[in-house]
Amino acid sequence: MTASQLPADDANTQPATHGMRAALFLVLVGICAALHIWKLPPALPQLQAQFQLSLVQSGFLLSVVQMGGMALGLLIGLVAERIGLRRCILIGLATLAIASALGAWLDSATAVLLCRAIEGCGFLMVAMPVPSLIRRLVPPASLSRIMGLWGCYMPLGTVIILLSGSWILSLGDWRLLWLLLAVLTLACLLLTLSIVPPDPARGNQPHPAAMTLVAATLRSQNVWLVALTFGAYASQWIAVIGFLPTIYITAGITGTTAGLLTAIVAGVNAIGNLAAGRLLHRGVRAWHLLVLGLGTMILCSYAAFGAQLPATAQFLAVLTFSMVGGLVPATLFVLGLTLAPSPQTTSVTIGWMQQCSALGQFVGPPLVAWVVNQAGGDWQWTWVATSALALAGIGLAIQIGRRTRGERI
Repeated sequence: MTASQLPADDANTQPATHGMRAALFLVLVGICAALHIWKLPPALPQLQAQFQLSLVQSGFLLSVVQMGGMALGLLIGLVAERIGLRRCILIGLATLAIASALGAWLDSATAVLLCRAIEGCGFLMVAMPVPSLIRRLVPPASLSRIMGLWGCYMPLGTVIILLSGSWILSLGDWRLLWLLLAVLTLACLLLTLSIVPPDPARGNQPHPAAMTLVAATLRSQNVWLVALTFGAYASQWIAVIGFLPTIYITAGITGTTAGLLTAIVAGVNAIGNLAAGRLLHRGVRAWHLLVLGLGTMILCSYAAFGAQLPATAQFLAVLTFSMVGGLVPATLFVLGLTLAPSPQTTSVTIGWMQQCSALGQFVGPPLVAWVVNQAGGDWQWTWVATSALALAGIGLAIQIGRRTRGERI
């Protein structure tokens, strides 16, 4: 029996089911891409020893992967609109696989830095089109919940790589981890070809001029507020999570245990993302969730690093920092899709959000490392840098609330 011969309810349900399955698979694709971002923290002690890296140099090694996103977010958003969202994801996966394999094979500090920058471009080509593609695949009533799940791709990727990466690094060196991820990403590319439906044919419809899309996006104050809030959040989260294995090792905790503790902290971020999707679906105002998440990050950052609490209390504070902070990214993804100036600018809007997020992630780790160096290597002053970033995010969130007063977001 063909689709046209099915009863009406079944014919309508089948495309929706296929779209939901493809959307859920795209979350797995995002997790695969996130593995490349977070494969560095567990391997950082090995790289520091092999290439004699200072703390600030290590901070730039953590953040150099964001250079592609920092410079090319808008451009890749435009490219995705032109070549198709699915095709952009496929090219990004291929880029990640090739750069990861080359980084392991060339085996030099310069090669690792260069390939990390290329991986940043590949990551952006994967992560940037997914929200727009999910919006195309799922019913509007399910969007906020699926975007809550999409917001988990980074913390879930982080927890997977921190746990498995520590184990793999106990069997071999960092090059083995790089090569295994290249193979996994290639497998993900092949599955994308079979699971995610092709981009729809555009026919003879005219394309809006590239500069028209960019101008419409950058003229929107709402887009700027959402993107800058994303940057303020991402900069502090990646700095804290990225340096946690190093902090633990400095405190005398072994590499495997340090990886496990960091993985737990990163993983609970997914709880906040899922909660944000449900709360938004139930009508909670988006800016309320942003203020709650960022405000909690300030309090927990001080408790974890500045209050000199017992070790157990510090760990619980970092755990809460990540979990409640998870309200922020899922909320911002929904705002980005909702506040884009037009359907044609959705990908460009997400690209600008990713660009500002990448800028924050590039600045965050070196900023925290600089503050720690100024304090003589004492990590207790970490909260000063992260709290300043969170306060900026709260100010932006309040502006979002004022501009969207009366709207159901």
